Amino acid sequence: MKELVEVIAKSLVDHPDEVVVTEKETEKSIIIKLHVAEGDMGKVIGKQGRIAKAIRSVVKAASSKEEKKVIVDIE
Repeated sequence: MKELVEVIAKSLVDHPDEVVVTEKETEKSIIIKLHVAEGDMGKVIGKQGRIAKAIRSVVKAASSKEEKKVIVDIE
């Protein structure tokens, strides 16, 4: 999941070298934290959060085979 979020984020931003994705796994969930440059934050979130919602939907679909909840947190 980490690699998927990283590929999507790097394709959206102007500074792909500043994209940092970390993954933390707990008993019932996987938390993916996405950190981008300050100027690229709007590109990752989108108008009214549409792009962020789309990223979360893609990750949720990709993780449907796992029995853990996946949370994408944009910092």
